Amino acid sequence: MKMRSVYGMMVLLVCMVFLAGTAQARTWKISHVRPQGTAIDEDLRWFSTNLKEASGGKLKTKVYPASALGDYTVVQERVSLGAVDMACQPPSSSADKRFQLPYFPYMIKNWDHARKNYSAGAPMRETVAGLYKEQGIHLLAVWPVYFGGISLNTKPVNPGDPDAAKGIKLRVPPMKTFQMMADNIGYLGTPIPFSDAFTAVQTGVVDGVIGSGAEGYYSSFRDVTKYYIPANTHFEVWYLIMNQNTYDNLSDEKRQALDKTAAEFENRRWETAEADQKANEQKLVDYGATLVEFSDADVAKTADKIRKVVWPEILNDVGVEWGQSVLNRLIK
Repeated sequence: MKMRSVYGMMVLLVCMVFLAGTAQARTWKISHVRPQGTAIDEDLRWFSTNLKEASGGKLKTKVYPASALGDYTVVQERVSLGAVDMACQPPSSSADKRFQLPYFPYMIKNWDHARKNYSAGAPMRETVAGLYKEQGIHLLAVWPVYFGGISLNTKPVNPGDPDAAKGIKLRVPPMKTFQMMADNIGYLGTPIPFSDAFTAVQTGVVDGVIGSGAEGYYSSFRDVTKYYIPANTHFEVWYLIMNQNTYDNLSDEKRQALDKTAAEFENRRWETAEADQKANEQKLVDYGATLVEFSDADVAKTADKIRKVVWPEILNDVGVEWGQSVLNRLIK
């Protein structure tokens, strides 16, 4: 009887080892939100190719563009559960309200300021990594996207004056941060899921979109963008994430290959992101949109109002003590 028990345990152990090896040998799925051929798609394909090479062919991935594996909010949950292996996308505040903090409007001033606060070891980077870890997700790298702006299908009204009532309806992401920002700079914010946003502008339900930047508007809204306002509303960062258990169960050799390739993926993007933003603004112009002047003085005036009116409300939403402690640690 004892011999059978020992034999059974040995069989079970062998099966577990086999399954673990199979899990590491299979091809990982990587999700992202943009169409095939966009900057993030090309960078993730670079990551996939170089990860396979760095790991000697032991780590293989397949890129799924255009939210093919689900909306980013759903994908984040699926990464947490291990149903999707990896993703590079914005964080979902529906999973944790504190994810609103990285989207604080007018928190980041310029590209240099962004890199100081989102590079490895930086305060905001560590804060976001901690939030992901609570959900069983490991943060591998950041992918800086752009400074946000406003896409309009109608002529702008006093765009540089945050106190002017504009009478323009804007689609906002279903996130309090963007709703309050739109409402407090003179627009009428209307929460609409991303999947319905283009049709909402096309049919006149709303007159434009806030919550993205030139890259996003050119990728998904160029046919309904007649005017683009580079208002620097927020700094957009996407995160290369993976299931924490999958990461923890890698051998040291595979983990080193993964970490190294992820760091290179991130550094390559920091070197090109600012130029990419300008290139996408020009793409909108070339496609027929008018680039609306938004001066440094306009940015300063708008930022001042947002910090006074919107920030306190969002801090209440995420927890004043926690949120303020994060803001206090930002590198100037």
